Amino acid sequence: MILSPSQVKAAETLAFAQGVQAEALMEHAGKGIADIVCQFHTKPGRLAVWGGKGNNAGDALVAARILSERGWQTEFFGAFPEENLGKLAAQKLAEFRETPQSTLCCPSSFVVLDGLLGIGARGPLQPEICTAIQAIQKLREEEGAWVLAVDIPTGLDGETGQPADLCIEADLTATIGFVKTGLLRDSATRSVGRLAWIPLPELVAKKGDPAQLITPELLRTWLPLRSFDSHKGLYGHVGILAGSRTFPGAARLCTHAALRAGAGYVTLFAPENLYSIVAGSLPPEAILRPIRSFREVLHQPLSALCIGPGLGKDNASEILEIVREAEIPTVVDADALNAVALEPKTLHACRNVRLLTPHPGEFARLAPHLATLPRREAAEAFVADYPVTLLLKGARTVIAERGVPSLFNSTGNPGMASGGMGDTLTGVCGALLAQGLQARQAAATGAWLCGRAAESAVFLHRQSPESLLASDVTQFLGRAFEHVHQAGSF
Repeated sequence: MILSPSQVKAAETLAFAQGVQAEALMEHAGKGIADIVCQFHTKPGRLAVWGGKGNNAGDALVAARILSERGWQTEFFGAFPEENLGKLAAQKLAEFRETPQSTLCCPSSFVVLDGLLGIGARGPLQPEICTAIQAIQKLREEEGAWVLAVDIPTGLDGETGQPADLCIEADLTATIGFVKTGLLRDSATRSVGRLAWIPLPELVAKKGDPAQLITPELLRTWLPLRSFDSHKGLYGHVGILAGSRTFPGAARLCTHAALRAGAGYVTLFAPENLYSIVAGSLPPEAILRPIRSFREVLHQPLSALCIGPGLGKDNASEILEIVREAEIPTVVDADALNAVALEPKTLHACRNVRLLTPHPGEFARLAPHLATLPRREAAEAFVADYPVTLLLKGARTVIAERGVPSLFNSTGNPGMASGGMGDTLTGVCGALLAQGLQARQAAATGAWLCGRAAESAVFLHRQSPESLLASDVTQFLGRAFEHVHQAGSF
């Protein structure tokens, strides 16, 4: 559930009236922040905490104390004189200073916690806060510090998502208790960065926006652990129509991703002009079937179909026929979306579930009248018009389906803004459909897994946003699946 700042405050007031202690919530929040830091930075490093006067600083100080106990080298910088600290924040500063400090010769990472302001901040930023924001931004830009915003980036409006003229640009925002409305606005994405949610079970919301952030807890309900007596027949057969002489890599990426995402069988259907190009480079686990016409796919015993990556602009009529006539769940991407854009009414005549996965440019061709709307509003308007599931790709991927709450992806990094990522996502979603997930579930799971795999490649295996490849995402899908089933993952 997504809440406005005033709704969050109402939930907190109710909890306190029922005897919940603010310190207990602060300890819970601080541990969550520390756990998030350790998920992304597995070895102790250097931590700098910047705090304001209130409970936001207290949350950050609890995290700093816990990280000190885990071997991190920590220090605190207050934006105001310490006598201005609130009572609870001052107590947590004292506890932090009582914790023995580690000294690291060569810290493996440098993390900054933005604990300056929370959702209760109002009015123009004080000069002391502005100075602190500038100091944090300088550390990020000049020393490569990884910035985690506690609950909300300082300078961002928690209701509207509008950043002030001076606003923290976080690498990750750890939202506490509830996801705040402003964090999911399009205007907030650059300031918020990656989103991680720290639930506080003591807080109960009476009302709010039913949309959800995709989390491992949600995905676990859709991805049960496999039983020991499993066999490949239980996990579906994915058919892939992808690739061309110009884009053979799209076929390889989509096929490999479907295999890594757990499908029992994966078959690439290749026209004669593609067959010889990919025959020697497909994963050995894949099935390669030559075809004379795309229509042959309609008569194959498949569980799910992926169509579109790298197909090119030829054969649009055949592609439209398959999108319309396939009697199995189908992921429609790339050039298949471009074909649908020529005849959108095709989507009203489809014979089974259709999951559309456009990037913003493809979406603008599908629905030019919606392209200028906010992303969530555009996605929900599209599925109100067409009986499909929509995965609108972007830095904050949105999944919409008629009659159910929208979903927002939380994972990923800027390295995913490169060619081939969509082909990989299509293969993953197709594999999940073949395993029996509903289209909305497959879309949410696929988006989260690909984003988490990209994070693992960067944080654990020394890739960078500049060097990350779509094939790296496929390589680390296994790690992403582990995180789904791992308690305490974000």
